[in-house]
Amino acid sequence: MGSGKSTVGALLAERLGVPYRDTDADIVAAQGREIADIFVDEGESYFRELERQAVRAAVAEHAGVLSLGGGAILDEGIRELLSGLPVAYLSMDVEEAVRRVGLNTARPLLAVNPRRQWRELMDARRHLYTEVARVVVATDERTPEEVAQAVLDALEPPHLPGDAPRTPGQEKTA
Repeated sequence: MGSGKSTVGALLAERLGVPYRDTDADIVAAQGREIADIFVDEGESYFRELERQAVRAAVAEHAGVLSLGGGAILDEGIRELLSGLPVAYLSMDVEEAVRRVGLNTARPLLAVNPRRQWRELMDARRHLYTEVARVVVATDERTPEEVAQAVLDALEPPHLPGDAPRTPGQEKTA
């Protein structure tokens, strides 16, 4: 939460010349209401099922940069779906989260004692993020442009003499 997934994802897509998609935005569009309202009205388990469906659909249909909600990684099936894909985990510490979002916005999992809850969420999720991530990029004190470039640099294999040039969006292996 607050790591800049949406902003950095859009920048990456632009730089690679591919489409951008955000599964949280997909859920909001399909439901016609904000995620915080879904949590309040239907509960977290209902939202997580919507999230599972949205991620599966997006991975199957979308050829570009995809941003997932921070809790999608909790689902083992989603982690399996992401294995082998060029996943980047955008990490940050709680002080950076406070600076960016204040931890007082409409984030349903941070409703009470947001600093402690953010730390607990990250303690529970960090190992899952790193399990599926090909690269981990710290976002602390970096602009979205700097983070996007760091992701590109980390996912781009070094060029060897005689390598054929790659076009934006062409499949890359690391």
